[in-house]
Amino acid sequence: MKNIVISALMVLFAASGAIASQKSGCELAQVGAVEVSWTGYKTPSKVGVGGVFDSVAYTPVAKSGENFRSILVGSSVVIDTSSVNSKHEDRDGKLAKFFFGMMSEKNINAKIVDIKADKRVKDAPRTGVVDVEIEMNGVKKTVPMTYSFSDDIFEAKGTIDILDFSAGDALSSINKACFDLHEGKTWSETGIAFKTKIEAILCNVKPLKE
Repeated sequence: MKNIVISALMVLFAASGAIASQKSGCELAQVGAVEVSWTGYKTPSKVGVGGVFDSVAYTPVAKSGENFRSILVGSSVVIDTSSVNSKHEDRDGKLAKFFFGMMSEKNINAKIVDIKADKRVKDAPRTGVVDVEIEMNGVKKTVPMTYSFSDDIFEAKGTIDILDFSAGDALSSINKACFDLHEGKTWSETGIAFKTKIEAILCNVKPLKE
C-alpha cells in the first residue's frame, strides 16, 4: 500500500512539473493607447510636415496572447480625421476643411490583417512586416508597414499614395488652399506610422526542478 501511495505522489509531482513547464512562457499584452502619426510633404524640395490624430479608437482582437499575431492581427482602429494635429492651428483647420473635408467619409478605418517576422538577431530589436488594410475616401487598400519592437514599444511605418484612394480632388483642394506656402506643390506621397506599448506578462511561473 505504501508503495502505491509513493508511486501516485511521484506521478502527481511529474504532472505538476509538466504543467508548470507548459505555462512558464510569457504572454504579451497591448497596453494603453495606439498613437497614429503621419508625414505630408510640400514644396518642390519635398519638405516634410508631421502630425498625429488625437482621436483614435482602438479595438484589440484579444487582451493578451502568446505572440504578436495573436494580439494584433484582427485589431482595428477608427481615426477621426477632424482631430488632425500638427501643432499648428491654422494648418490643422485647413487640413480638416480642405483635405479631409473633401473626402466621402469623415473617418479613416484601418485593420491589421497579417504580420510576418524577420529572422531574429541577437541583442537587436525584433523586426518584420505588418499588413494593414486601410479604408479612406471609400477605398480599401492593403499597405505593408515595416515594424520594430524594442523596450516594450511596437512601432510600424509605411507609405501611402493619396491618389490610390481616389483622393485627387482632396489633394488639389489642399494644394490650392496652401498654394503659396507649398510653392505650388503638395505631394501625394504620405508617410504613416503607428506605435503602442506591448508588455510581457505572466512570466513569474517557473517550472519545477526535477
